[in-house]
Amino acid sequence: MASKSRVSILDYFNIVCEGENGKIESNCKACGTRIQAKRTVTSNFVTHLKRKHQAMYDEFVRKKDVKREAMQNCTGPPSGRVISQSSPGMNKFDYSDPRQSLISEAIAKMIIRDLQPTQIVEYEGFRELLQLLEPRYIPVPCHYIQQQLLPAYVSQVQLAAKQALKGAESCSVTLDLWRSSFVGAGYLGVTCHFINADWHIRSALLACLPLTDHSNTQQMLSEFDEISESYGVSGKVFRVVADLSPGENRSPFRLPGFNLIGNGEEDEEGEEDCSDEKPGAGEAISSNENRKSLDQCLGRSRIDCFARLLAQCVKEGVCASPQISLPLSKAAHLYNYVIATVAPEKLVQVFGSNTSTNWQRPSSMDKWNAQLKILRQMVESMDFLEDIVDRNDLVLANLEKAVLRELVEVLEPFEEASDMVQGDKHVSISLGLPCVLGLRKHLAEVVTHQCAAIVMGLSQALDRRLAGILEDPLYVTATTLDPQFKLSWSSDSDWHKQVLLEEVGKHTPLSPLEHHSEAQPSPSKRCKLFSFIKQRPTAQAKTVEQELSTYLHEEPTDEDPLQYWKRKSIDFPLLSQVAKKVFTVPATTTSVDQIFNLVSKTLRPEQCRFLPKNLDTLIYLKANYRILWS
Repeated sequence: MASKSRVSILDYFNIVCEGENGKIESNCKACGTRIQAKRTVTSNFVTHLKRKHQAMYDEFVRKKDVKREAMQNCTGPPSGRVISQSSPGMNKFDYSDPRQSLISEAIAKMIIRDLQPTQIVEYEGFRELLQLLEPRYIPVPCHYIQQQLLPAYVSQVQLAAKQALKGAESCSVTLDLWRSSFVGAGYLGVTCHFINADWHIRSALLACLPLTDHSNTQQMLSEFDEISESYGVSGKVFRVVADLSPGENRSPFRLPGFNLIGNGEEDEEGEEDCSDEKPGAGEAISSNENRKSLDQCLGRSRIDCFARLLAQCVKEGVCASPQISLPLSKAAHLYNYVIATVAPEKLVQVFGSNTSTNWQRPSSMDKWNAQLKILRQMVESMDFLEDIVDRNDLVLANLEKAVLRELVEVLEPFEEASDMVQGDKHVSISLGLPCVLGLRKHLAEVVTHQCAAIVMGLSQALDRRLAGILEDPLYVTATTLDPQFKLSWSSDSDWHKQVLLEEVGKHTPLSPLEHHSEAQPSPSKRCKLFSFIKQRPTAQAKTVEQELSTYLHEEPTDEDPLQYWKRKSIDFPLLSQVAKKVFTVPATTTSVDQIFNLVSKTLRPEQCRFLPKNLDTLIYLKANYRILWS
């Protein structure tokens, strides 16, 4: 047996026999698997433990770490510069050692998640940190990560994505464009959304491409065609969600004047939230040309991003009343003062347990709907906040309080809609039409005295940007095929039913008889032995009209739409085909769009951040992080 005076991998195995040449045979204590290896070469044992018994492997590594810490306590902590030789009594890891690989992988993960330059592994301070944490680790050079590790991860993602897309019947694609005059570059993100055989929605960034000319729509579409061809989806794309306007500022809209504690530059930006939307003449012309070119090339398959249109509606509506920034600014000063001077435990009843400090600011506060939640908490607890502050100049007047209360009430349904389409979870466009109807109803019924201009601005923006989806066949189809809605929203169910039938007919070219004959195998010859048994009648294929009538006759249900259609695909084969297409179209923004927003905020001259040379690779891997490390 292995000696108990040291930590050994053989502690997890029962040695059956040992040969004269040092070769041993042992059985795993956990599963009984027979493994052969030399006593001096234990990689087979380590590999088995890591692959089959992760908990036991983690325990083994933890014991080794405890042993190392005990040795460090005896010899004293390392001091001075990082040494290249091993410490006394301590050997460096072999490159084949699993712990060496795990640490290198963890470093690569950090570089990907934080969009750090690969040169960080050669910084003196970083290497000193590694030496302190694990002296046995051999630091890898920058070119190893940049030229070998990251490309290997890219190949893994591409292989996994291509394999997954082979089984996809159809998909939808989102095109996101980002450019920066500071960086002097533009990037095109191509994200694919598809439903797998088990009726689960999946998304993958197919490519993040650097663009030399962001205004050349033909170049972008050419790149898109090449990517579609390489991933085998060129004939499967159902819809393309494209927003290729060349605007540089991708920062989320924030309530004007409501500048919460930050690092300085937000105050200046916040004042411009209502004024930086209007592009210059040249940019507006370029944007219109891009839109026309997209419409010509993609035709009816192109749609706008619902989440972005909704955000633009809110921005235009709020900015219709410039006077709102004054009470918002005063409320922000009160919030910043309270957060900076009052103990967090006293503010739990107002802001909850996630209270910010004067040096820490949640990144989610960059979005207007997150700010509105803070504002609502302040309005509901304004008397308490004014009691605990000692400055009269921060106390809001009654009129200002009334304005903020009305603003919270007016924007609450918009906040609910934005929360639905701004998360990481895929939300289909089936929510778009009910959201617009609900927002319209709210604006028609809300009573305001101080925010009438905002209500009018929101109504006009809603009609200008989103009213068209109420008659869009795609949105009508998606909403009706969502089992929680069906046609309960419709004021003219007969007309919308006809729209749905026409749209379904476009995507189910086979007649019911043809579809039924393809789906059903030819009947086998009946055995004479069981000829006395009455033969079951052959099920007759239903038409689309029959399927739709039966589907609408059932009561709406809150069941997840995809799981509903997975369960009903046998009962409604034609409708389920269309459902599997329309539910791939997202109403939400993509992960790469969120990464572009992050890059816009961090890679600025005042941030003194260097642009990683392989930024496109890092963005690609960061967006597909779950594929590599789910």
